[in-house]
Amino acid sequence: MSRAAIRYAKAVLSLASDEKSADVINNDMQLIANTVAENKDLSEMLQSPVVPSSIKKSVLLEVFKKSNKTTLSLIDILIHNNRINILGDVALKYNELFDQSKGIEHATVTTAVALTSALEKQVLAKAKEISGKEVELENIIDESILGGFILRVGDVQYNASVSNQLNKLKREFTLN
Repeated sequence: MSRAAIRYAKAVLSLASDEKSADVINNDMQLIANTVAENKDLSEMLQSPVVPSSIKKSVLLEVFKKSNKTTLSLIDILIHNNRINILGDVALKYNELFDQSKGIEHATVTTAVALTSALEKQVLAKAKEISGKEVELENIIDESILGGFILRVGDVQYNASVSNQLNKLKREFTLN
């Protein structure tokens, strides 16, 4: 992620906080980040040096027409500064900074099968214990871990997967 994206995200968060609209802008930024990430044509258009800025602007204003005026101003500023190609990164960074300001940590849990609600509660409790903060959990399904789970909270990873335990056994046997 570029330093420019980080600076724009910080500036928008600061402005949104002053205007008491940080929550609304966060929703807009989640929509922008998801839309840019999931729509290959939109992403390619934003990156293309061939597509004129005026067309990029009209497409974005049409796609995100229900957004807050601050969000629309961000699009205008990025167009004006020839930085519209970083819109997705700015949106992602804004979401991250917003969550940090609210004391929310993101965690990922990788499992072989989808989490049940009971297991999700246990994993959330463990993640909260590790981070000391409120945690939003994302479940990634990876059958290659065979069973158990891998919990990642910030820089901390807790690997309780069956494949990890098998690899430990394998290393022990090959060392002896």
